[in-house]
Amino acid sequence: MDDRPEASRDASSDAAAAAPPPPPPSHSSPPSNPKTLRSPPPAVSPLPSSAARLWRPAAQRNLRNQWSKLASCRQQWASASSAGRSHATSLVNAHLSHRYVPSMELGVLKDMPNIRNKACLKLFKQQELHKDKLLSAYKDMVTAVTYMVSASRSMRCFLKGSNNSQLVQFSVGSEDTNDTGDGGGIPVVTFWSISSFENLAQELVEMFELELSLKRLLTKEFLIVGCEVLQPDQSSWSQELYPGEFEDLSQCHLLTSKCELLPPRLKGCMSDIPPEQGCSQLSRETLQVYLTTWLAEVNIDTHRVGEIFAIVGEEMHVNFQ
Repeated sequence: MDDRPEASRDASSDAAAAAPPPPPPSHSSPPSNPKTLRSPPPAVSPLPSSAARLWRPAAQRNLRNQWSKLASCRQQWASASSAGRSHATSLVNAHLSHRYVPSMELGVLKDMPNIRNKACLKLFKQQELHKDKLLSAYKDMVTAVTYMVSASRSMRCFLKGSNNSQLVQFSVGSEDTNDTGDGGGIPVVTFWSISSFENLAQELVEMFELELSLKRLLTKEFLIVGCEVLQPDQSSWSQELYPGEFEDLSQCHLLTSKCELLPPRLKGCMSDIPPEQGCSQLSRETLQVYLTTWLAEVNIDTHRVGEIFAIVGEEMHVNFQ
């Protein structure tokens, strides 16, 4: 029973009624104890822990092998491209000399019998020799890009056998439909997953594929230089330069789904370069532009290529230079 005076009880009741209700607890403000904060869960591999421990070193070895192949192909391309330009230059020089023999001042040699015919025949043989060597250099470039494509597609490491097997081997395909070959996206060496390495490899390969298409256009133009009569298969863009060429180019993504040869294009340009009907009597200036274009390799960003190999090498602790 309340012994307070009636006036005091009334005052207390009035004060309680006038006081505002307490605010509801806020769910937006963080709790006062930092230990109650939850960090996002780390990426978890779908592989069993024992298989994941075996998968990582196997994947590392495979990545090093594939990037070593890419670096070797890069050097093979550089060697073939340099040889191709050298033979193209010799071809152009022999062609121009052959073109100007009839009007050339021979001096005391003019009295030699058939001197002009013999000079023309010798220059013609030189042209044919350099054409064969140029075509061989082009084939080497196709081979280099084909190997690049193969290496870029072989960076995943699949389990050989069941997940319970203690043996992990690299395989080009998965025996398990749930095995993506990337360890579930976990880092392979330090920070990067398999897909990160694949993206850089794809960027690298695309540059060489574009340049290979342009090199093919130049090679075809050089091969018909000096021909007196052009056959349809010599000037047509859709004819193979050597047996089996289109099969190789299909692996380099240079053929459409209808097995038609893609026209050459420049990196960063929206439109393609339509291949025109070849001409065997190109001007000296045009031939010089062709040689300069070959040397420039406009579709290959040399700085970016070096940067890709440098950052990949730093991630894997390997020097690819």
